[in-house]
Amino acid sequence: MSLPLPRKIELLAPAANAEIAMEAILHGADAVYIGATSHGARKNAANSIEDIKRVVDFAHPFGARVYVTVNTIIFDNELKKVEKLTWELYRTGVDALIVQDMAMLSLELPPIALHASTQCDTRTPEKARFLQDVGFSQIVLARELTLSEIHGIYDKVSVPIECFIHGALCVSYSGRCHASQAVLGRSANRGECAQICRLPFDLKDSSGKTYAEGKHLLSLKDFNTSSSLESLLKAGASSLKIEGRLKDATYVKNVVAAYRQRLDAIISRHPDKYERASFGYSEITFNPQLDKSFNRGFTTYFLDSRQPQKISSPLTPKSMGEAITDIRSLNNGDGISFFNKNGEYEGVMVNGIKDGKIIGNRPFVISKGSEIHRTLDNKWQKTLSRPTATRKMWVDISITPEALLAEDERGVKACIPIGHTAEPAKTPQDYVKTLGKLGNSRYYLRNFSATGCDRMFYPASVLTDARRRLIEALDKAWLARYPYDYRNEELKDVLYPTDKLDYRDNVANRLAEEFYRRHGVTEIERAIEVTTKGNTTQDNSIAPEGRLVMTTRHCILRETGMCSKRNPEGYKKISFPLSLTSGKISFHLKFNCRRCEMEVWNPRK
Repeated sequence: MSLPLPRKIELLAPAANAEIAMEAILHGADAVYIGATSHGARKNAANSIEDIKRVVDFAHPFGARVYVTVNTIIFDNELKKVEKLTWELYRTGVDALIVQDMAMLSLELPPIALHASTQCDTRTPEKARFLQDVGFSQIVLARELTLSEIHGIYDKVSVPIECFIHGALCVSYSGRCHASQAVLGRSANRGECAQICRLPFDLKDSSGKTYAEGKHLLSLKDFNTSSSLESLLKAGASSLKIEGRLKDATYVKNVVAAYRQRLDAIISRHPDKYERASFGYSEITFNPQLDKSFNRGFTTYFLDSRQPQKISSPLTPKSMGEAITDIRSLNNGDGISFFNKNGEYEGVMVNGIKDGKIIGNRPFVISKGSEIHRTLDNKWQKTLSRPTATRKMWVDISITPEALLAEDERGVKACIPIGHTAEPAKTPQDYVKTLGKLGNSRYYLRNFSATGCDRMFYPASVLTDARRRLIEALDKAWLARYPYDYRNEELKDVLYPTDKLDYRDNVANRLAEEFYRRHGVTEIERAIEVTTKGNTTQDNSIAPEGRLVMTTRHCILRETGMCSKRNPEGYKKISFPLSLTSGKISFHLKFNCRRCEMEVWNPRK
């Protein structure tokens, strides 16, 4: 299966709030995703219905879409609340809901499009096809997939697939991380992730041998596919998603602008294959540079290889910023970071450069040969704190003795009467001077023509009013024909890829359970958020081995050079099991070398 050509390519940006959402659109996003008042997977990025309506009103004239995250698991006593929320969002005009809980398919919802969240953990063609067949209009794939795996899914579905392209990486398969819930009672599937994976751990084997001490062994570098975009498009990705609903406006501006430039270059080279998913050209006043925004170092993760090297950031989970090779590029007020002689990541504010040395806001020592990273570029931050982009669509305008006519980039046409009798003129009137003043509107004049009125005069006030009414007519005509996507039908006879579900499948309410049963699932274990605390099973007995809290393609053995396939001799010397300890938190590790996966278990208490 495939989508029609040229395929619409969507650059999808995160938004913590309405202001950031609008900045994302100004800087070139084709769509934004934003949290509502509740049930978003980032609890600290909630927004009012009124603010979401503001974003919709700003985005839709450009054909940009607004997706709202309602992607936590839902408890039985919350189903009516979520149903009500959905109707409120529908009335604002949002384009789709991003959801995880299959109960959403059984609620009395408006005909709004549903997107399958990355929390659905879609890694196979079978799972993707099932989600399409039960009514999802777009499917967010797991972050861990290779280009080949993405293409394999693309071949089996006829709805757009969405892939992450930039930002922080979860170490566990999304939707299947229960570490925060098991250890602290804070569920990642309820928007309360405690980021256990960013902690420093000691790594030991069963004999007590220490392999690493105080290292951030589960903390991954940040995703960066800026050099792989064309390969992703070839693999079938149609929606390209930037992570970061907790990031600030400067981050979103920079990253969106950087990817917009790269995508536009690809689309211009292949107009027969790809086209923009929205309208308008963004003119920005700075040079986008990805390493100036928060990052833990970059990785392409598993895109190119099932066994990548150095994808973690074991020395620190903090931002690495940009590498500095010449300290003369530093400015007063910059923040720099480096590893001191004890291997600790240390930060200093720059007060100046004197005699070839950095003067900081406190005493510090940088060891010879140490790398220096600028984690705060003061001038850059000041630049991006100001307005840095405009976005406009072209419009062609023509004038006749009776009317103004226009056609814009969206294919919308409008005609309005001038409403004033022209006066004879000895010389041609400069209509462009007045009609081309589109100023603060969303348009710029591309072409102008005058037919039959070369020797006719209209007062500037008349033309200004006609121009205003013409632009209003264009906007009204577009919004009247705005291409909403609607909820697809759920095919009742399709079977879920497996007939058994356990706690990792996050069934938290009766409607989700009914959904899976009507699609052939016979055994269902409820989510741990609603049945247990800690390591107890559904019947409150103690699980023999504790609780499997993460499954990941990141492998500590591979990262530390002890992979069974690459270093079989080193692997044989390990006294299994390996354990990770951080203060009172302890996990033990299991390795499925055949599948190249690592399991993180919370031991039995």
